[in-house]
Amino acid sequence: MPKTRVLTEFGMGTSLRRQDYTQAAKRALQDALWHNSINMAELFGFAKEAMIVDVEIAVQQPDQVDISTLSEVFPYGQVTVSVGHGGLDIPRPTGKPTVIANAAISVSFDMEKAHG
Repeated sequence: MPKTRVLTEFGMGTSLRRQDYTQAAKRALQDALWHNSINMAELFGFAKEAMIVDVEIAVQQPDQVDISTLSEVFPYGQVTVSVGHGGLDIPRPTGKPTVIANAAISVSFDMEKAHG
């Protein structure tokens, strides 16, 4: 499939006290989505379900992220979530560290389907 990326958006999210990597990642996704009001599907004449959404999450403990919870953030599109090592864990004087997650969301379309 000749996938053509038309948009990339970035976000950051935190879990201040609970060391919840999934919540920090979800907040990073929401941060990225709330920055964007571009209607890419309509711009190219596609149904919203045709969007190919590639999500990359970076946290210090990738195995602690629930991918299915992150996929639920997207109401439509073909969503793929990958989680890797990155972000930050910031130690606190008492309690669990503050977790910072980074997110990148790329939206693509199969442009050949539009012309085929």
